[in-house]
Amino acid sequence: MKGKIISTLKDYLVMSLAMVIFTIAWECFMIPNGMSAGGLMGLCAVIEFATGGVIMASYSYIVINAAIIVLAVVVFGIGFGFRTLYCIGLNALLLKLFANLEWMQALPGHFLYVPEKVMIPIIAGVLEAVGVGLSIRKGGSTGGTDIVALIVNKYWPVSLSRLFFITDLIIISSIALLPDKSFGDMVYGFLMMVTFAFVIDYVVVGDRGTIQLMVFSSRQKDIADYIIEKMERGVTVLKAMGWYTKKEKDVLLLLMRRNELPEVTRVIKDLDPKAFMSVTKVGSVYGEGFEEIKAGISKRRKNNADS
Repeated sequence: MKGKIISTLKDYLVMSLAMVIFTIAWECFMIPNGMSAGGLMGLCAVIEFATGGVIMASYSYIVINAAIIVLAVVVFGIGFGFRTLYCIGLNALLLKLFANLEWMQALPGHFLYVPEKVMIPIIAGVLEAVGVGLSIRKGGSTGGTDIVALIVNKYWPVSLSRLFFITDLIIISSIALLPDKSFGDMVYGFLMMVTFAFVIDYVVVGDRGTIQLMVFSSRQKDIADYIIEKMERGVTVLKAMGWYTKKEKDVLLLLMRRNELPEVTRVIKDLDPKAFMSVTKVGSVYGEGFEEIKAGISKRRKNNADS
C-alpha cells in the first residue's frame, strides 16, 4: 500500500513538471513572439491575438476544456481521466502565472531570448512534446483536441493521426486571417507542429516501441522455448525455403517491445552464434499483450445490439 502511494505521488510529480515544461513552451516562447501552432493551445493563442490580449489563452483554455470534459464524461462515463483533469487544472493555473512572468519570456533583453526567430517554434515544439509526452506516460493529458479525437474515434474508425492533422491544419491556418498576421506566421506554426511530431513519438514510446523480429537459426526450438517460457511472449513458426540450398527450414516470427530486444539478442547469440536476424520497427500492434483493439462501432448500432 505504501509503495503504491509513493508511486502515485511520483506520477503526479512528473505530471506537474510536465505541465511546467508545456507552459514554458507557450507562455515563454510562442505567445510572447506572436506565434501559434496546432492543438487547443494553438486555438487559445489565436483567440488571444484576435482579441488583443483581452481574452488570455489561460481563460479560453479552461473554458473550452471544461466544455470538452463535460462531453467526455457523457461519452466515457464519470470515471473519465482524473489525471487528465489534474493536468488541465494545473496547466490553466500555470498559464496564468507564467503570462505575468515577463522576465521569463523569450524577448530581447531577457535570459530566454533567442535572436534567430525561426528557432522559437523549434524550441517550443521540443518543450511541448516533452511536456505532453511525460504526462501521457503517467496517464495524464492536456485535454483539448486529444479528447475530441478520442471521442470521435470511439464511434467512427477514423485514423487519430488524420484527425489531429486536420484540426491542426485548420487552427494553424486560422492565424493568417488576423489583420496583423501573414503567411510567415503560418509557417512558424507548421514548424512547431513538425518538431512536436518528431519528438513526441520518442518521448511517449521510448523503449516501449514494438518491433518485429524474424530469426533464422538451426536452434529455433531452443530459442522459441526460451521466449515462451522465460519472456512469456508468443512465437510464430513460418515455413520457408532457402532458394540457394533448396532446403526447407523454420523461421521464427516474434512481436515484442523494443526494450526486450537486448535479452533476445543475447540468448540467440549464446544458442546459435551463426543465427540470422531481421529487425523491423512496427507502427501499431493490436491484441493481447499490446494495444487494445478499437472496433469503431457507432452508438446507434451499439444501442440496437443492447436492445
